[in-house]
Order: sequence, then C-alpha cells, then structure tokens
Amino acid sequence: MSSPSKAERVRDVVAPAVSEAGLYLEDVTVHPAGKRTLVRVTVDLEADQTGALGLDAIAEVSRAVGDALDASDVFRGEHVLEVSSPGTDRPLTQPRHFARARGRLVVLTLTDGTQVTGRVTAADGEAVELEDGRRVGFADITRGKVEVELNRLAEAEFDGADDDELEA
Repeated sequence: MSSPSKAERVRDVVAPAVSEAGLYLEDVTVHPAGKRTLVRVTVDLEADQTGALGLDAIAEVSRAVGDALDASDVFRGEHVLEVSSPGTDRPLTQPRHFARARGRLVVLTLTDGTQVTGRVTAADGEAVELEDGRRVGFADITRGKVEVELNRLAEAEFDGADDDELEA
C-alpha cells in the first residue's frame, strides 16, 4: 500500500475548513518552488449555487485553510498558499461544472466534431439541458466552456440605474 501524495494529505487537512465555509474543494496541487513548496487550493460554490465566488469568501476560506495547514504536520519547511476560484476560463469537465453554469452561455464540442452553443438551464449526472430544449449527454461532449458575455455584464452593472445616474 503506497502512502498518500502530498496533495492528498493537504486535501485531507483542508477539506473540513472548506466545507465549513460552505464551499466545494475543487482541486489541490503541491509543487516545489525553490526552497519553499507552493500549495494551490481551488474552491468553488456548491453545484446548486449560481453566480461568482466573492473575494471576501476567498479571503475567509484562505485564512481557515492556512490555519488548518499550520496546525497540521504536512509541511516541515516553508510553504506558500494560494487559494482561488476556478475562474471563467475553466473547462467544463464534470457534471457539477455544468450545474454551476446554469444561466450561462456555453459552447460544447461534441464527439462528432460539431459545436453546440446554448444557455444552460439544467444539468444532472448524465446530461446538460440547454434553453432551446436540447439535452446533450456528457458522453457526447469532448469539450465544454463558458462564453463570457460582456454585453450581459454591462447590462448587469446598469440594472436598476435610472437615466440621471447614467448621465452623471
């Protein structure tokens, strides 16, 4: 029986802190960086939540993860901790990624080479459903990504602002 990797040990130590913050532990990587070790922890909102993970939540979970690592015996030397969210350029590779993309425009590359673009309305363990009613099975998707819609971002910024506020 082999011993767990450093990343697995870090995952075991930080998972309770991430869960306690109401977040999902997406990934943990550990890399040597000179005399130090670089620890990258990627967290996300749970699959049933939409929207972005705020900087305050990242800062809070970063402190909790740092405290958990400091209290453990995973690292003997110095380490650098980076805690972040996956970002908009994350490829959609798991059903939970598609569930998190509800309401977002996605581009899917299918196994036959065709591309499908649509807005996600739902996702379960087998398929993603698009706004036009199409249901695309995960087995048929070779690549998926969220399209950043700058015009929708601009609309969201001005949502609720009246004309006087916009002219000022």
